[in-house]
Amino acid sequence: MQKQASPPAPHATASPEADPIPMRPPYEIMAPQGAPIPFVLSSPHSGSYYPDELLAQSRLDQRMLRLSEDSYVDEIFGLAPTLGAPLLKAVYSRAYVDPNREPFELDPEMFAEPLPGYINSRSDRVAIGFGTVAREVARGISIYRGKLHYAEALSRIERIYFPYHRALEKLLDETRARFGQAILIDCHSMPSSGLAAFGPQGSPDIVLGDRFGQSCRAGLMVEAEAALKALGYKVVRNHPYAGGFITEQYGRPADGIHALQIEIDRRLYMDERTLVKLPGLDRLRQDMGRLIAHLAACDLTTAKARPRDKVRTYAGNRRVEPREKRSHSA
Repeated sequence: MQKQASPPAPHATASPEADPIPMRPPYEIMAPQGAPIPFVLSSPHSGSYYPDELLAQSRLDQRMLRLSEDSYVDEIFGLAPTLGAPLLKAVYSRAYVDPNREPFELDPEMFAEPLPGYINSRSDRVAIGFGTVAREVARGISIYRGKLHYAEALSRIERIYFPYHRALEKLLDETRARFGQAILIDCHSMPSSGLAAFGPQGSPDIVLGDRFGQSCRAGLMVEAEAALKALGYKVVRNHPYAGGFITEQYGRPADGIHALQIEIDRRLYMDERTLVKLPGLDRLRQDMGRLIAHLAACDLTTAKARPRDKVRTYAGNRRVEPREKRSHSA
């Protein structure tokens, strides 16, 4: 894979002021209450706002577009602020723009004109249709009627993607400055269909991802797994979800930032066809609160993570050097 060139400075081609689409805030932050703890929670895929622009361009109705949404995950982790941890959650749907990707993971086949040379068009995520601007909401279910213009993608990235990451960086930097470390919990859900390989009796309830030991100290994974199992959940590590861009990018144990991705089977708390909440959501909400409280009470500093890839920065947004292969995340 060729090394990516630097992208344009923010707002070089498109800007919120020039965009005629009414803007909503790109994210919401549920502020911590009471005594703070060294945790930050991120829910990048629970956004449920589908702009009219997207609905007009799409060949799918809104219910179908929601197939890729991590519905209600922000609610499931909604007790974290009462325990002292901020919760950052996306407002816009990941079908519109996905914060859990590199900033420019794009499929050239989606666009009416050639893309700039800095675009990463060869990632595994682009190949399966789930780039920064997704081609599909599920395997084989395409979103768009026709081709997009690159200026549209750039506008989404500038107006929504980068502000989300600036907010996340700020929360992590503030937490680390206060406590000497910051622990990022990246919150997701997974479709039960994606767990078919485990068989009907063996599929996990929860998958914990730490990039195979790279994104956090081992103690965080060990304690999270033990606590969830004690609560009655079947838990596996790193398969099939080892942690996506956010976990990989911000998990830098040597710098005092530890990142753990949590994936929850959607059938535990919602009807995956109708998207209706099930009673299991209330249990998960309480149990995820218990998990955060348990982790906050643990000494997680006793084990080290494995070495990880170098990280470089640009325009105030961290970015990894491209690699030929990556483990997937939802």
